[in-house]
Amino acid sequence: MSDPQVPLPDLNAGDPMVTGDVGYAEEEHVTRIAADLEAVFDVPVQVSAVLGRSKMDVGELLKLGPGTVLELDRRVGEAIDIYVNNRLVARGEVVLVEEKLGVTMTEIIKADN
Repeated sequence: MSDPQVPLPDLNAGDPMVTGDVGYAEEEHVTRIAADLEAVFDVPVQVSAVLGRSKMDVGELLKLGPGTVLELDRRVGEAIDIYVNNRLVARGEVVLVEEKLGVTMTEIIKADN
Protein backbone atom coordinates (compact mmCIF):
# COMPACT_ATOMS: atom_id res chain seq x y z
CA MET A 1 0.00 0.00 0.00
CA SER A 2 1.57 3.31 -1.02
CA ASP A 3 1.30 6.51 0.98
CA PRO A 4 -0.74 9.16 -0.84
CA GLN A 5 1.21 12.33 -1.51
CA VAL A 6 -0.58 15.32 0.00
CA PRO A 7 0.63 18.70 -1.24
CA LEU A 8 1.53 21.06 1.61
CA PRO A 9 1.47 24.84 1.41
CA ASP A 10 4.77 26.62 0.82
CA LEU A 11 5.11 28.54 4.08
CA ASN A 12 7.91 30.67 2.64
CA ALA A 13 5.92 31.86 -0.37
CA GLY A 14 3.57 34.81 -0.31
CA ASP A 15 -0.18 34.29 -0.26
CA PRO A 16 -1.31 33.76 -3.88
CA MET A 17 -4.71 35.21 -3.00
CA VAL A 18 -3.18 38.54 -1.94
CA THR A 19 -1.92 40.85 -4.67
CA GLY A 20 -0.64 44.38 -4.33
CA ASP A 21 -0.73 46.44 -1.15
CA VAL A 22 -4.06 45.61 0.43
CA GLY A 23 -3.00 46.04 4.05
CA TYR A 24 -2.98 42.28 4.70
CA ALA A 25 -1.55 41.77 8.20
CA GLU A 26 1.28 39.25 8.53
CA GLU A 27 -0.15 38.04 11.84
CA GLU A 28 -3.47 37.15 10.19
CA HIS A 29 -1.59 35.28 7.47
CA VAL A 30 0.35 33.20 10.02
CA THR A 31 -2.83 32.49 12.00
CA ARG A 32 -4.59 31.31 8.84
CA ILE A 33 -1.70 29.00 7.91
CA ALA A 34 -1.68 27.51 11.43
CA ALA A 35 -5.42 26.91 11.17
CA ASP A 36 -4.96 25.24 7.76
CA LEU A 37 -2.42 22.83 9.28
CA GLU A 38 -4.43 22.07 12.41
CA ALA A 39 -5.60 18.73 10.97
CA VAL A 40 -2.05 17.34 11.10
CA PHE A 41 -1.11 18.58 14.60
CA ASP A 42 -2.06 15.22 16.18
CA VAL A 43 -0.28 13.02 13.62
CA PRO A 44 2.45 11.08 15.44
CA VAL A 45 5.97 11.16 14.00
CA GLN A 46 9.21 9.52 15.08
CA VAL A 47 12.05 11.98 15.66
CA SER A 48 15.63 10.70 16.06
CA ALA A 49 18.77 12.68 16.81
CA VAL A 50 21.83 10.68 15.75
CA LEU A 51 24.98 11.64 17.64
CA GLY A 52 27.13 9.25 15.64
CA ARG A 53 27.55 5.64 14.56
CA SER A 54 29.84 2.78 15.46
CA LYS A 55 30.38 -0.73 14.05
CA MET A 56 31.03 -3.73 16.26
CA ASP A 57 30.58 -7.48 16.31
CA VAL A 58 27.63 -8.99 18.17
CA GLY A 59 30.04 -10.48 20.71
CA GLU A 60 31.38 -7.00 21.52
CA LEU A 61 27.85 -5.63 21.71
CA LEU A 62 26.85 -8.28 24.27
CA LYS A 63 29.82 -7.32 26.48
CA LEU A 64 28.65 -3.69 26.81
CA GLY A 65 27.52 -2.59 30.24
CA PRO A 66 26.81 0.55 32.23
CA GLY A 67 29.64 3.06 31.93
CA THR A 68 30.99 1.62 28.67
CA VAL A 69 32.37 4.29 26.35
CA LEU A 70 31.70 3.84 22.63
CA GLU A 71 33.82 5.56 20.00
CA LEU A 72 31.56 7.21 17.43
CA ASP A 73 32.31 8.44 13.92
CA ARG A 74 31.76 12.11 14.91
CA ARG A 75 33.90 14.64 16.72
CA VAL A 76 32.86 16.72 19.71
CA GLY A 77 31.03 19.81 18.48
CA GLU A 78 30.24 18.33 15.06
CA ALA A 79 26.62 18.67 13.90
CA ILE A 80 24.25 15.79 14.64
CA ASP A 81 21.70 14.41 12.17
CA ILE A 82 17.98 14.86 12.89
CA TYR A 83 15.62 12.35 11.29
CA VAL A 84 11.81 12.46 11.12
CA ASN A 85 10.26 9.10 10.23
CA ASN A 86 13.72 7.82 9.17
CA ARG A 87 14.25 10.72 6.75
CA LEU A 88 17.10 13.19 7.27
CA VAL A 89 15.46 16.61 7.68
CA ALA A 90 17.96 18.73 9.60
CA ARG A 91 21.30 19.01 11.36
CA GLY A 92 21.73 20.47 14.79
CA GLU A 93 23.59 20.72 18.06
CA VAL A 94 23.08 19.11 21.44
CA VAL A 95 22.03 21.63 24.11
CA LEU A 96 21.29 21.48 27.82
CA VAL A 97 17.81 22.74 28.76
CA GLU A 98 16.93 22.75 32.46
CA GLU A 99 19.26 19.83 33.19
CA LYS A 100 17.91 17.78 30.26
CA LEU A 101 19.54 17.17 26.89
CA GLY A 102 17.88 18.71 23.87
CA VAL A 103 18.61 19.42 20.24
CA THR A 104 18.55 22.73 18.43
CA MET A 105 18.27 22.73 14.63
CA THR A 106 20.97 24.72 12.87
CA GLU A 107 20.40 23.61 9.27
CA ILE A 108 17.30 22.37 7.44
CA ILE A 109 18.00 19.73 4.76
CA LYS A 110 16.04 20.30 1.57
CA ALA A 111 14.34 17.14 0.33
CA ASP A 112 15.41 15.83 -3.09
CA ASN A 113 12.12 14.69 -4.63
